[in-house]
Amino acid sequence: MKDMNNYTYPAIIPLKKNGNEIILGVDNAHLLDFWQWAYSDLMNNSQRGIFAEWLVAKALNAVNETRTEWDKYDILTSDNIKVEVKASAYLQSWNQNELSKIIFSIRPTYGWDKNTNLYDDVCKRQSDVYVFCVHNHTDMQTINPLDISQWDFYVISTGILNSKVPLQKSISLSALIKLGAVKSCFNDLNRTVTKIVGK
Repeated sequence: MKDMNNYTYPAIIPLKKNGNEIILGVDNAHLLDFWQWAYSDLMNNSQRGIFAEWLVAKALNAVNETRTEWDKYDILTSDNIKVEVKASAYLQSWNQNELSKIIFSIRPTYGWDKNTNLYDDVCKRQSDVYVFCVHNHTDMQTINPLDISQWDFYVISTGILNSKVPLQKSISLSALIKLGAVKSCFNDLNRTVTKIVGK
């Protein structure tokens, strides 16, 4: 296996930014200006999904590192628990005639190793546990993804998914509950994940 130190151009490790960094050559522009422009729509599927990852990482005390876009799993805890995070919501950023159905992807993948830049030979689910995040709010007047009370979290071991639905690519919230997914609030999420994984 090729070590990342053996590459002519090794991976660039991102440093956490604080938003005050100056964008050189642009008058009165800071990184925060870009963040506000690009990432303010937390009702958008992709941004809400990344925000849900951050929420789970925060609950699991795993926000010291920056997010890796294409890693095998979304979060690695200090106890080496590999966590996959999925998010869904009833309301979206676009026009709707009815509430969205809560469906999550559970597709097995060929995991990518950021150290070797190689994909695995075996297609499988990469994590120890899944955390499914539901923005469970349907009032247009008060909806706010930044309000943690509007979120529900459901936790299930990857082993159960592999045993009960090994080839399934997506799953509904009701099917997850039937499989035994444990509902958790944000403040109990760390304890719930640790208990389910058995660490």
